[in-house]
This record gives sequence, structure tokens and C-alpha cells, in this order.
Amino acid sequence: MNNLFSETLKKLRTESGLSQAELGKQLFVNQSTIARWENGIRLPDAEMITNISGVLDVDVSTLLLAAARSEGSPHIIIVDDEKVILNDSLAVLDEVMPAATIRGFIWPQEAIEYARMNQVALAVLDIELGTASGLELCQTLLDINPRTNVVYLTAFPDYSLPAWESKACGFMVKPLTPEKVRMQLEKLRYPILFGDLGR
Repeated sequence: MNNLFSETLKKLRTESGLSQAELGKQLFVNQSTIARWENGIRLPDAEMITNISGVLDVDVSTLLLAAARSEGSPHIIIVDDEKVILNDSLAVLDEVMPAATIRGFIWPQEAIEYARMNQVALAVLDIELGTASGLELCQTLLDINPRTNVVYLTAFPDYSLPAWESKACGFMVKPLTPEKVRMQLEKLRYPILFGDLGR
């Protein structure tokens, strides 16, 4: 992780005349949390970034872009057991997120092994994966990395209720389109690539 977000936050806080403790009080977090953000150890989530922008009176996109670029080239995965749909979806994701490292998997276990070796920022999961379940895969991926954004992709809108009961942050009905992906990227729990979306 580079220090773009941490440097940006420290600069904006200093320009606002606030100490770490004072900023922490306004955000209802400990001074140590602010210190971790400014040391590049952690990144706040999207909701907190919005709160920070309000306190420091700065456009939220400035902080979102700094956070996205601080994470480097994010790892994006998509898991679908239908090869044609997988290939079409990979092309869409590549169009929308050209700066990302994007991998497709037919088998859930391969996706799990990849997630154990790489910090996955976004996982797009089919809900029906042959004999496997995308809902169960979601939980496994979140056990590996709780900051993974999981978005379901399915041909069956009836799955929306069970999907929302999981810890996913989005739901899309097939076929995948650039517009659907861009809409989901704006709603992610942990924002990624806001400054580098393909048009």
C-alpha cells in the first residue's frame, strides 16, 4: 500500500488546524485510529471517508480517489460455472476497470485459493455454481478477508432476498453490463478504483 491517502489526510487535517485527537472526537473514533490512517496501516471505509470529507470540508471524491490509489492495482475476481458467461463478464469488468488485476474462475475452490494468496478487493459471484453455492463462497471469502466487496451476479432475481441476508454489498441480474458494474462500484462498502474507471 502506498501512502497517498495517509499523506492526503494528514495534509488536510493539518490545514484545518486539527490535531489527531480533535479529528477523532469529531468522527467518534480514537486518536489511534486516525494515527493508523495517517501511517498508512489502515484505510477507513466508504462511510467514514464521507464523514471525514464533511469534517475537513473537502470534496469526498478527493479522499475516495486517494484511498483507491493507495490500494494499488486491486484484485478483482469473478466466479461463474458457465464459460460463455464468464468470458463475457470478464470482458465487461476489464472495460470498466482497466487498471485492475481481474481473474475468472469456474471452480469455487480455485477462487478460494487465489483469495488466500491475494487481497481480493471485489468478488463477483454467481449464486448457483453447479453443486456449490455462491452464498457459501461469499462467507468463505469474507472469512479470508473481511474487506472484500462481494457482489452477486445471477440469472434469477428471486435470489435477491437470500443475497441481501448474506454480507454481500450488491446484487446484479445477468447479463453483466458496464452500466451495472459502474452502479455497483458506487455502492461498494470499501471503495476501489474511483479515479480509473473505463468509459
